Amino acid sequence: MLFAIEISLILGVAAGLANLFGASIVSARAWSRPFLTYFLALGSGFMLATAMTEMIPESLRLEPVSGSVLILAGYLVVHLFEHVWPGHFHFGEETHAEEFVHSRVAYTALGGLLVHTFLDGVAIVSGFMISTWLGTVIFGATILHNIPEGFTISSVMVTAGKGRRMGMKAAGALGISRILGVLSMGLASRWAGLGLALSAGATLYVAASDLIPEVNKKPRISFALTVGAGVALVVLLKTFFI
Repeated sequence: MLFAIEISLILGVAAGLANLFGASIVSARAWSRPFLTYFLALGSGFMLATAMTEMIPESLRLEPVSGSVLILAGYLVVHLFEHVWPGHFHFGEETHAEEFVHSRVAYTALGGLLVHTFLDGVAIVSGFMISTWLGTVIFGATILHNIPEGFTISSVMVTAGKGRRMGMKAAGALGISRILGVLSMGLASRWAGLGLALSAGATLYVAASDLIPEVNKKPRISFALTVGAGVALVVLLKTFFI
């Protein structure tokens, strides 16, 4: 269990650095748009396959009675915080200025993403408590969307008039939230199966309701193929490394 927590903390820090990198390229929109879109596409496919082929089946195996309810709860929790409380915001690189004029909306958007990153941490450490493979593939799904995630929250803060410094601080907060998720699950290790089920629902939501709809707005076939590549990557890893 100690190894699971230690490796999850290290990987949580790496994911936080990816958030900060995403925040740091807010001013470089000329090259960041296609860069982020491909990351969104690859990440969405990888996350969808991870949730459907790894996290959900394992959750139902460990928690045959409550697993399905917790998966649904994880899905709805992220939906609540991302789309009911904040109002509306894009997970990808697009941000509508008129929707983020008020500071309150920017901070509630941050709140929604903080819930998501906390569950990222729960998912990573829950995975490593069950198997090294599961923890690794969950981390892979996480890291692929961290750069767009950092870009998103930094864009929101800048659009709300908070400046790039506040955007970097907000991205840093996402990293801290993920670490708190790791530590919380580490303290509640006996409920690793429950944590995995809850985070499986959250992962499914982010992939299917946040990332893929953003990719679908892009007309290029290459983006759709990149989603498929993300799915194929999980299948190939599972085939050759399990």
